[in-house]
Amino acid sequence: MVGWAAIAEIFGRNAGTEELESFYPIRSECLSDVPKTRFRPRIGKTLSARRWQAAFSEDGRLDIEKVLRRIQRGGIHPSIKGLVWEFLLGCFDPNSTFDERKQLREQRRERYGLWKTECQNLVPVVGSGKFITQPIITDDGQPIGVGGCDVPPAVSDKKVAQWMLSLHQVGLDVVRTDRALAFYEDEANQAKLWDVLAIYSWVDDDIGYVQGMNDICSPMVILLEDEADVFWCFERAMRRLRENFRCSTTSIGVQSQLGTLSQVIKTVDPKLHQHLEDLDGGEYLFAFRMLMVLFRREFSFVDALYLWEVMWAMEYNPNIFSDYEQPDAPLGNDTTQPIDRKMLKQYGKFQRKNVQCGHMDKNSALSIFLVASVLETKNKQILKDAKGLDDVANILGEITGNLDAKKACNQALKIQDKYLKKTKKP
Repeated sequence: MVGWAAIAEIFGRNAGTEELESFYPIRSECLSDVPKTRFRPRIGKTLSARRWQAAFSEDGRLDIEKVLRRIQRGGIHPSIKGLVWEFLLGCFDPNSTFDERKQLREQRRERYGLWKTECQNLVPVVGSGKFITQPIITDDGQPIGVGGCDVPPAVSDKKVAQWMLSLHQVGLDVVRTDRALAFYEDEANQAKLWDVLAIYSWVDDDIGYVQGMNDICSPMVILLEDEADVFWCFERAMRRLRENFRCSTTSIGVQSQLGTLSQVIKTVDPKLHQHLEDLDGGEYLFAFRMLMVLFRREFSFVDALYLWEVMWAMEYNPNIFSDYEQPDAPLGNDTTQPIDRKMLKQYGKFQRKNVQCGHMDKNSALSIFLVASVLETKNKQILKDAKGLDDVANILGEITGNLDAKKACNQALKIQDKYLKKTKKP
């Protein structure tokens, strides 16, 4: 475990690309293929290990207002990202003590261990350091002999069968996940990602596993050492994202957010919206991937993490922990009670504006306004050059590796402000 003094020393050095990439080393053969990293930790702006430690009271209560302010200005230093993400995503209550969090963490690790044992009893490869990339049962539940994997008996239980049928797809996606990172050259790390995703799909059998979850979970596997802590961090992230992954034969989960995006562009830039309508792009399906995996493909690994934490800080709701601890609870958005100024400061910039304006549409995530900001930056080019949806996709594809996360977030806040003013009820 690296001490606070050592971490502070790391942070104090000139944090160039080399030092940043020492946290997330790139495989040598992939160096020329990965997008350029723009994020740099900045003294006085980025949340450092020293500032993080100083934000806790003697008994462990966190001054979330100070932490949010610092993250929104300059992100989080890589040495403490995992610890901070647990608070941003609602794993812990900032007003809890060190002892209370230790007890809760132990309870969660025990619960995860029980779920893992359930899965191991069904498919022994779970937790073995290996993972599955080939089907182990047929569609009708009959076992398939797979080398190196104990074949389960014939399966009749629908939940068990659906879970087993998904395991090889999880494995295939794990192999493709963040292949440029040296971290995943180690099969044990790939297996850790597979275990978390497999167990999550067992626990959340309503959604199960859907491609793209691997992109959300992967950074947490890298940032957090304990597998159970990874699971709970991912589970909290999925609380806000899981409906995006709910798919059927007639609809895609992210469709509601695409509908909100359409409404936002129609309101703030009707000319652009009409042009997209004329190109038969009024459903905004070209933005599907950006919303589904939160811009993972458009940024370098480091910049994507920076974007996520700034977004989560801007969206932060101080009720998130208490709401998530209630079974099946959505993010707390009760505005029927007046909120005092002190409590209002504990909201992130984006969520604070929503509360002040009484605009609490659960589909109005900051990511929607980020996509809107990208469309606005490409407004002239789309209006001039896009003759079809392929042209729109190609124009938006140009942003890969060329988008500044901080500027995009600030532009998203401006679009949010414009949208709220135009849709404000008299």
